[in-house]
Amino acid sequence: MAITIIVIVALLLLAVLGVAATRPNEFRVQRTTRINAAPDRILPNIADFHRWEAWSPYEKLDAAMVKTHSGAASGPGAVYEWEGNSKVGKGRMEILEAAPRKVTVKLDFMRPFEAHNTAEFRLDPVDDATDVTWAMYGPSPYMIKVMGVFFNMDKLAGKDFETGLANLKQVAER
Repeated sequence: MAITIIVIVALLLLAVLGVAATRPNEFRVQRTTRINAAPDRILPNIADFHRWEAWSPYEKLDAAMVKTHSGAASGPGAVYEWEGNSKVGKGRMEILEAAPRKVTVKLDFMRPFEAHNTAEFRLDPVDDATDVTWAMYGPSPYMIKVMGVFFNMDKLAGKDFETGLANLKQVAER
């Protein structure tokens, strides 16, 4: 009986590892919303980490989170580091580009697991509004692929992006 259980567990483990091996080497999560404001009213809220507290869903996950700002006040070279509970972990963001219609952020997570990704915000004018796209992309190391067998990264992060974009919409349309 014990041998049968061991064989079944081993086969299940091999199946999970096999499915993980077939997953893509890179991931991309993105969401878009329309904001009734011009890009120049929206951009400062994204290109200045000090303003993220008003709209980022991650700011509300840990009231005791330690935050540090360094480098430029906003735009390229602005740095934001955080450390908090298990919901927020530890990480660092640096704005690499802040053009009139695009902000690119280098995103490094140290905890709960190490990951190095890129966050990108695109601002595409449409009539009297702007379509704002929040994307995150990067490599999918094998352990992330294994986790992806059980957790849908697009749904998890995508839900946060939808919340953040809705908050950004409220802030920019005031």
